[in-house]
Amino acid sequence: MHISNSQVDEREDAATQYLSFSLGDEDFGVDILKVQEIRGWQSVREVPEAPSFMRGVINLRGLIVPIIDLRNRLGKGETHCTPTTVIIVLKVVSAEAEHTVGLVVDGVANVLDIGANEIRPVSSSNIQMSASYVMGIVSISDDMVMLLDIDALFKNNDLNIYENDI
Repeated sequence: MHISNSQVDEREDAATQYLSFSLGDEDFGVDILKVQEIRGWQSVREVPEAPSFMRGVINLRGLIVPIIDLRNRLGKGETHCTPTTVIIVLKVVSAEAEHTVGLVVDGVANVLDIGANEIRPVSSSNIQMSASYVMGIVSISDDMVMLLDIDALFKNNDLNIYENDI
């Protein structure tokens, strides 16, 4: 099979969809293919001696899902739940397995179509968080959206106590 240069260019320009959400005044995005569902805030069962960013767990159709306070995980304090607070349920892939995780965020904004050429790289020198889990920044109108690599965010064995170990 022969692929022409125009077909290669089309693939490079093809947009990937990201779910955008807010944490305070900042906007973030995750690959929409990682998102399983978006749920309204619900109370969680606390887990003794869990990391500070873990709010607890919920039972999601028989699966025990850890609920992570993303604001806390990013070192930005604790999320205070409001009527717009939601849980984004995601699939996270670690070296050992695939995990289902819920992220507490202030609110969901949009689904964005973003081409690879629109994403600007970041370095740890120009942002305050670790660039290892920030894929890049994209400008949308007057706002900037930080795109997160959710797998990289939890690669440091943050998920080793989750799901069936609880």
